[in-house]
Amino acid sequence: MGRSPCEEQSAKYRIVVQGELDGDWSEWLGGMVVAYDARGDGTSITTLTGTVTDQSALRGLLSRIWDLNLTVVSVDRTETNGK
Repeated sequence: MGRSPCEEQSAKYRIVVQGELDGDWSEWLGGMVVAYDARGDGTSITTLTGTVTDQSALRGLLSRIWDLNLTVVSVDRTETNGK
């Protein structure tokens, strides 16, 4: 029997935000890998990548980003873990 489309499963995400975070934020952001990039035009972005256990955890992660007053540029699910 196949999985229901509504069943929760972990997935890998890439979240891009404006601004600068360093790797020290990784644990507070659920173990996401934090990569900062200074752009040539003077702007900066931070990319968070890692596995999120379910939609509730994703919501919590986005809330933490909100608490840091960062602007979300994009949220991409890059891979689903499971069948």
